[in-house]
Amino acid sequence: MSEAQIRDFDPAFEALEPAEPLAPVVFNSPHSGRVYPPQFLDQVRLDLPTLRRSEDTDVDALFEGVVERGMPLLRAHFPRSLVDVNREPYELDPRMFDGRLPTFANTRSMRVAGGLGTIPRVVGEAQEIYARRIAIDEALTRIDVLYKPYHRALRRLIAATHRAFGEALLVDCHSMPSMAPIREDRPRADMVIGDRYGTSCAPAVTDLIEGVLKARGYHVVRNKPYAGGFITEHYGQPQTGMQAVQIEINRAIYMDERSYRRTAHFPRLQADLMVLAEALARLPLDRSGDWRVAAE
Repeated sequence: MSEAQIRDFDPAFEALEPAEPLAPVVFNSPHSGRVYPPQFLDQVRLDLPTLRRSEDTDVDALFEGVVERGMPLLRAHFPRSLVDVNREPYELDPRMFDGRLPTFANTRSMRVAGGLGTIPRVVGEAQEIYARRIAIDEALTRIDVLYKPYHRALRRLIAATHRAFGEALLVDCHSMPSMAPIREDRPRADMVIGDRYGTSCAPAVTDLIEGVLKARGYHVVRNKPYAGGFITEHYGQPQTGMQAVQIEINRAIYMDERSYRRTAHFPRLQADLMVLAEALARLPLDRSGDWRVAAE
């Protein structure tokens, strides 16, 4: 893809903001993008349905009701397989590219080793995306034109929320395949809450999310197999009043994983997630800046 083609997303992402902010909570859907440029599809060796396995289909739609409840939602339109904003900006696999990588690129992370760097090498069960190497200049352009503006927009929303309320909680919204890899050989929970093992947000936040979801009938676990990616780790700084938590939703409870179509359960899940959003909006702060659950 040329630089002009990469810049051709219109828009590359959207920040849906309420007319009046009512709560110190920001929602983010970084992997729900489903605009696949023809030029990108010409580069890859996989068909579109296979590429979409890395996509958090309709997660943005599940959470879009937060906006009318006074909380912003940022969502990507570009697909994760093109560039993954839930990575460091330069987690790059040198085997993928023609040309010299920047000296500051992180080429040794576990995510790069697994083919899931900033420019992913694989989707699904380690299926190679590209038929041949791509130019390093194109990779760097994707980062400059898509990745960096996305994070600027996310930082702006978090900073505005922090200024307005003195605190900010980022809820990073994702989906996961219903079945774990063969090595795990078991179905996954309905929801996985990731708080980086208690380091990205106060315990009361995780406790509240788990309690609300379990009360709605969902099987919920914490941090395994998803503790939160770069976004949760990077923006979750409780000591500064900025907290972050990740929610992974089992795709089988709202969509057909083969056809990518919503199932009849979609509206109920959407409503249940709005119950959760409203509960997070009511979560008060004490004078020490720690989130705590209000007595019911």
